Amino acid sequence: DVQLQASGGGLVQTGGSLRLSCAASGFTLDDYAIGWFRQAPGKEREGVSCISSSDGMTYYFDSVKGRFTISSDNAKNTVYLQMNSLKPEDTAVYYCAAEPYYRLGYTLGACTRFNYWGQGTQVTVSS
Repeated sequence: DVQLQASGGGLVQTGGSLRLSCAASGFTLDDYAIGWFRQAPGKEREGVSCISSSDGMTYYFDSVKGRFTISSDNAKNTVYLQMNSLKPEDTAVYYCAAEPYYRLGYTLGACTRFNYWGQGTQVTVSS
């Protein structure tokens, strides 16, 4: 049973940092791609970043390039999202999602077609 548990959100000032964690269970990271997504109040969900630990591929959306870093610790079956230089517009509920890598054709594309979702963690950046 695929399960994802996101944590690490909180309140931070502009320019600050947070590290989100996505703990996976019921599968091994080697076989799946993991993505981070976010949804701000009144806005559609948008992609943040995704990773395939089996081949080390990563993808970042333009809004977070150079500020966020995605990584995985296969021993802990956990994916991290290090968020630096946070801005008020980063305020959102952050979700992690998973998809078997073979179903994505062994390519991350634009972090689409993820079907397994965890609950979200709130990130609030104050100005």
